[in-house]
Amino acid sequence: MSAQELEATAKALVAEGKGILAADESDPTIEKRFKSIDIESTEENRRSYRQMLFTTPGLEEFISGVILFDETMRQSTDEGAPFPELLASKGIIPGIKVDKGAKALAGFPGEKVTEGLDGLRARLESYRELGARFTKWRAVIEIDEALPTDYCIDANAHALARYAALSAEAGLVPIVEPEVLMDGTHSIDRCYEVTARTLSRLFSQLLEHRVLLEGLLLKTNMVLSGTEAAQRAGVEEVASVTVRCLRSTVPAAVPGVVFLSGGQTDEQATAHLSAMNRLGGNPWELSFSYGRALQAPALKAWKGDRSNIEAGQQALAHRARCNGAARYGEYSEEMEQQAPAA
Repeated sequence: MSAQELEATAKALVAEGKGILAADESDPTIEKRFKSIDIESTEENRRSYRQMLFTTPGLEEFISGVILFDETMRQSTDEGAPFPELLASKGIIPGIKVDKGAKALAGFPGEKVTEGLDGLRARLESYRELGARFTKWRAVIEIDEALPTDYCIDANAHALARYAALSAEAGLVPIVEPEVLMDGTHSIDRCYEVTARTLSRLFSQLLEHRVLLEGLLLKTNMVLSGTEAAQRAGVEEVASVTVRCLRSTVPAAVPGVVFLSGGQTDEQATAHLSAMNRLGGNPWELSFSYGRALQAPALKAWKGDRSNIEAGQQALAHRARCNGAARYGEYSEEMEQQAPAA
């Protein structure tokens, strides 16, 4: 894929009114979610669940791309259509999570670095043959009064940049995801400081690795108060502080920022995104790459029962529609009243 094609794909992923569905849960994560509805996390149950999501009528109206897990990339519908082909036939771009997870950073208690660079070039070639057109790599940044250390930020920024360079080389748009976690008692100002440090180092590394900024997307956290903070910032403050942080760190060449939902509720993630888009005047698109914040109502409605497929799809379509409205800054609480009955 040429530089022009990388740019075109990146822009398509942040097309107006659309965002990304993150369906790349690792085995432990999907097992935890399935336990919440009391079903076993078997390969067939995981396939059936993802099939329910991907065949949702009209999903392509609000979803531009889907991030798949390795297992899901190789699975097919009941009719035998590989999931990447199914998505592509609906005009949805297939993507793939390529990192191997965050592991303890030796010598730095409480901090992690994401692994998976070994053998990545070959894996990327294989994923492209399977139909992937973009990739994702997540780094985890813990936050408290002392953390993160500069070394942790640098180690993860370097890994993200190496991954991004390899992904672009393979003709796959890289989504770089440094996530400053919500867990903790920290203030929104502390989150701003850590997020700004992290993004600054990331883009410095991306430039040093000669990664085409026009051909990648940033997936990052919103700037939020910690989940256990004594005082938590409201929607408008989160929106203004997050945009201010991005404007000070993210080059205008980047086509878009696709936020993760983190520990937010479905409605909070949508409201924050909508408030940011109401501010306007940004050089990049502000979109979403939500996993749980899109899927949770669908999972609850589906319950692992084939007779509930339509209910699960209606729940997903509703959340996708709400986030599509947030892309224009037009989401409202009244939209939630149109949600299908659980």
